[in-house]
Amino acid sequence: MLVRLCYRGRLLPRLLFSPQKPRIYFPAAGRVVILPRTSVTSAKVSVNGVHLHYQQTGEGEHAVLLLPVMLGCGENDFAPQLKNLSKKLFTVVAWDPQEYGHSRPPDRDFQVDSFERDAKDAVDLMKMLKFKKVSLLEWSDGGITALFAAVKYPSYINKMVIWGANAYVTEEDERIYQGIWDVYKCSEKTRRSLEALYGYDYLSKTCEKWVDGIGLLKHLPDGNICRNLVLLVPCPTLIVHREKDPLVPRFHADFIHEHVKGSWLHLMPEGKLNMHLHFANEFNKLAEDFLQ
Repeated sequence: MLVRLCYRGRLLPRLLFSPQKPRIYFPAAGRVVILPRTSVTSAKVSVNGVHLHYQQTGEGEHAVLLLPVMLGCGENDFAPQLKNLSKKLFTVVAWDPQEYGHSRPPDRDFQVDSFERDAKDAVDLMKMLKFKKVSLLEWSDGGITALFAAVKYPSYINKMVIWGANAYVTEEDERIYQGIWDVYKCSEKTRRSLEALYGYDYLSKTCEKWVDGIGLLKHLPDGNICRNLVLLVPCPTLIVHREKDPLVPRFHADFIHEHVKGSWLHLMPEGKLNMHLHFANEFNKLAEDFLQ
């Protein structure tokens, strides 16, 4: 597959990375646990007054948190990453943000500060699990959450890989988002997995509430979500984008790349928004190389 890799607008043939020495332990809730490398543990922990569900795997010293899309959860959104990211190099945690997945009840509430709230929950969850520093792999809404986390907690975030994220909302975005009001416009496979997790009524209602919440952001000056923050992102950041993404136009990836100092842009001509699922091997290799 042909790809292009850019660093702040310049075409690069490849990136060079230094190897990281792995460890065989990972911290979990205040104690050291030793598990087979293939094990995935699931648990809930109380964070900021809510019970957050997470899955954890691996034994590496480099902690990586996976942040899902709207209505996403770890088991649905990141199965190939939980299974195949290097368990020697990384300890991988996939979480369900409050009111998503298995971090319910209550029902999801969308406000202008929802992404910032999720960023605090994500960081506090990883601190609760005794990780001293963390890298972020984040998809769509999770990418927005990660941008907040990187700016609000700069000493805690090591590196980021983001895809499908946007720092602001345009008229074009709003037209695209109106298309997800009807959950039956989703692919049958996606709809079935979401219905199995949420039930049709909650799924439909939450999609509508999400679109309404994005509408609130659209009416802020310049449709601002976090466009004023991207200049302040201090950590190395890899932005991955499918050039013909039907949900997130290319200009969003270009904007983040242009404004995040020290960022790389990796363009994939194939794949959908969930490219990390459809091209999991390629995506995982890209993420592993960057995080190392």
